[in-house]
Amino acid sequence: MTQFFADASQVNTDEHRIVIDGDDYNHIKNVLRMKTGEEFSVRVQGEPREYRCSVSEYTESEVICEIRFIKEDDTELPVKVTVYQALPKGDKLETVIQKCIELGAVRIVPVRTSRCVVKLDDKKAESKCARWQQIAEAAAKQSQRGIIPSVGPVMDFDEAMKDASLLDMRLMPYELAENMSVTRDIFSKITSGASVGVFIGPEGGFDEKEVAKASESGFVPITLGRRILRTETAAMTVMSWLVFLFDDKA
Repeated sequence: MTQFFADASQVNTDEHRIVIDGDDYNHIKNVLRMKTGEEFSVRVQGEPREYRCSVSEYTESEVICEIRFIKEDDTELPVKVTVYQALPKGDKLETVIQKCIELGAVRIVPVRTSRCVVKLDDKKAESKCARWQQIAEAAAKQSQRGIIPSVGPVMDFDEAMKDASLLDMRLMPYELAENMSVTRDIFSKITSGASVGVFIGPEGGFDEKEVAKASESGFVPITLGRRILRTETAAMTVMSWLVFLFDDKA
């Protein structure tokens, strides 16, 4: 079922109607070429419900949709996960954004670390963030999320640590960390409703000074197993574990 997002002001439950305009209007009419009566799903950012709609009519700039029924359906994880991803090479960050949002992350923060190969000035970073946000929205629609997670802005390592300082749990997967039983114990202490930050290093991993600084600031180095994972795999691994642990908990 194709999903779109709408503002609360576009929804009129008394008249059983939703009005969609802008880019989604173009997508529905000219890309998907939906005909009158065809169904799709609409969500309002942050609302735990789905509006099942059908195309009623097209105007020059709007799709008038009939609300057929409303389904109470909270698709969000009961833990709020922010992924702090060190800037990887190529288009790997796009994969991280897409997959982590499909798995339930509420926010992705690109981070400059000492071993990052990619260098972005402010102008390039702003342009990239706009592209990354588009990917986030598409992933949220595809996975039937109740929110569109935010991406960016790009932060330096110290800025990212400060940004995460108010989160309930801060995890740092690190290739030199050992003892999976310790990792399991840490995950067992995460509770529903908690906010969790996950710091992922670049292709060359975190610098030891960064790990020491993070540990002093309350970050917990953890192992993800005996295999060395690619940077684009590490965040997805943590997200998958959290889905397994929490997806059926209120």
